[in-house]
Amino acid sequence: MIKNIARGLSALSLALVPLLSAPAAQAAPAPEVTTLADAVGLVKVTEEDRTGYKRSSFKHWNSGDDASDGCNTRAEVLLAEAVVAPTVGAGCKLTGGTWRSYYDGQEVSSAGSLDIDHMVPLAEAWDSGASAWSASRREAYANDQGSAVSLVAVTARTNRSKSDQDPADWMPPSPEAQCRYVGEWVSTKLRWALTADDRELEALKVYAEGPCEDTIVRYTPAA
Repeated sequence: MIKNIARGLSALSLALVPLLSAPAAQAAPAPEVTTLADAVGLVKVTEEDRTGYKRSSFKHWNSGDDASDGCNTRAEVLLAEAVVAPTVGAGCKLTGGTWRSYYDGQEVSSAGSLDIDHMVPLAEAWDSGASAWSASRREAYANDQGSAVSLVAVTARTNRSKSDQDPADWMPPSPEAQCRYVGEWVSTKLRWALTADDRELEALKVYAEGPCEDTIVRYTPAA
């Protein structure tokens, strides 16, 4: 009788070992939340260097977050940001739909009239630290849908006006968009641990300490 009880207790303890030793499921990391001024203070300052930059160093667009949907990153961003959803045809051809380009406040009803802007342009990212990354990390950056602010659908005209300029040289033409833009720029720099040069940092401080002092920045460091 005593031996049977002992065996039962031993079996129970062995059954509990995997439960006690199994790692807990990891929850998604909570985003960092701070004021724009404090966020700007977290951006490291260095000189920029564009030596060796090629746009092709950042592979895009790839098959996107859902490789089974037949849509690339560009199309997935358009679908995510549509105010009125477009129809998705063969080969992920998008027809119809409506978007609002927040840089200039324009409403757009043709996907072909939109560019997907990298919030921090690829050349600027290269200057600010991405030159030292692996090819796979640069691809992850160029197709980043893990943050809602890394890629944004805007009119082709404003995207091409922006080109590879930072906030010291270009801001969205719509005044109502500028605080959001500065917050998303800083969020992207912090997410990817990118640096800023002196002129860029001073421009960010002007907004952070002035018209955009109430702007809140949220970011989650990229894996």
